[in-house]
Amino acid sequence: MSSQTGGSAPHDSPAARQRQDEPAGRGATTRPGGPDAPGAEPLPTPVTRAGQEGRGATTRPGGPDAPGAEPLPTPVTRAGQEGLAALLARPDKALIGLDFDGTLAPIVADPERARAHPWALPALAALAPKVAAVAVITGRPAEVAVRNGGFAGAPGLEHLVVLGHYGAERWDARSGKVTAPDPHPGVHAVRAELPVLLEGTGTWVEDKGRAVAVHTRRAPDPQAAFEALCEPLTALATRHGLIVEPGRMVLELRPPGIDKGVALTGFAREIGAGSVLYGGDDLGDLPAYAAVDTLRADGTPGLLVCSGSDEVTELRERADLVVDGPEGVVRLLRALADFIG
Repeated sequence: MSSQTGGSAPHDSPAARQRQDEPAGRGATTRPGGPDAPGAEPLPTPVTRAGQEGRGATTRPGGPDAPGAEPLPTPVTRAGQEGLAALLARPDKALIGLDFDGTLAPIVADPERARAHPWALPALAALAPKVAAVAVITGRPAEVAVRNGGFAGAPGLEHLVVLGHYGAERWDARSGKVTAPDPHPGVHAVRAELPVLLEGTGTWVEDKGRAVAVHTRRAPDPQAAFEALCEPLTALATRHGLIVEPGRMVLELRPPGIDKGVALTGFAREIGAGSVLYGGDDLGDLPAYAAVDTLRADGTPGLLVCSGSDEVTELRERADLVVDGPEGVVRLLRALADFIG
């Protein structure tokens, strides 16, 4: 879910140590169920552009360890391979759709402190001019995602659009303005009732303006608080014409009829996308995954990327390509930019 955040592996994590020990590029491709899953064919060597030797020794913008000349990982599904091939064949027709929290920004306990990964802006700036468009699709207000991402006025991001509140709001880099309909009246009603319902639970409420999110990550027992609140929050939302969107230790009360899948599909059709890549990390990204599946069935190739997390397994199981959190996403974006040239 976009109001939450999903972290990249710490530098001393097993994933980070594996990347240091392995040849460049191998740690980036993960097969659902593990590399030795039954029936799985051996993965081909990740694709690199001619003359590239992995990371190399040259200093790059963002520091010597910033991604650059990255090997391009290979999706583990046929549909994902076809989606990647279509993106590389006609990048000018490609739509890059990305969640924000947990995908471009690491998880933090306080969502207000979430910021894009330090390498995210350089990677996006390198890729965005080479594709049809980049859309950040988030449950946060569009202005918050723009601020936390540092997108406003960033060179190279003229093709960037932020679809906030699951597409109810839209910020366009060209105009720098947000357009949106009036808020749903039910949001005001649940906002007024939540303090009594949540008293003594140790939870924290994030007011998104067009939605309200109840975070349990700070509670003494986050999972127990999450489970205990599912039913009463669903009842509250239903009374006021809203729905509950569960995420990573968060329950969001928001209007029905909008989700990341609707937002992604609408924008893909608007720009006439010839291929779609979508990257996410949480349950709120499943509608976008479903939208890519529908687009594939209609003849538009797509690539599903999971920003890996141990808290949510549903996306891992459905993804064509699993990367190591926001750092892995950034490396993938940079690899695409390098490969397209």
